[in-house]
Amino acid sequence: MDKESHIRSILKGFTWRIVATSTTICIAYLVTGTAKVALTIGGIEFLGKIFIYYLHERAWLLVPKGTIRKIFRIKS
Repeated sequence: MDKESHIRSILKGFTWRIVATSTTICIAYLVTGTAKVALTIGGIEFLGKIFIYYLHERAWLLVPKGTIRKIFRIKS
């Protein structure tokens, strides 16, 4: 079984952020009709979501491994 390299995972994450931010910019442009505002919103979204994702990852580090399985374990 082939594993993905770290660089490939980083590139996939980065390209996904580009796609998602481009979508946000398009929606913002359709709503505002202003390219400058749409690009500003896209920039804020790009940086904001990277920061929020980082916080999300750090929060998950506080949850001991196996905790979720224990919560949803069905007793027979």
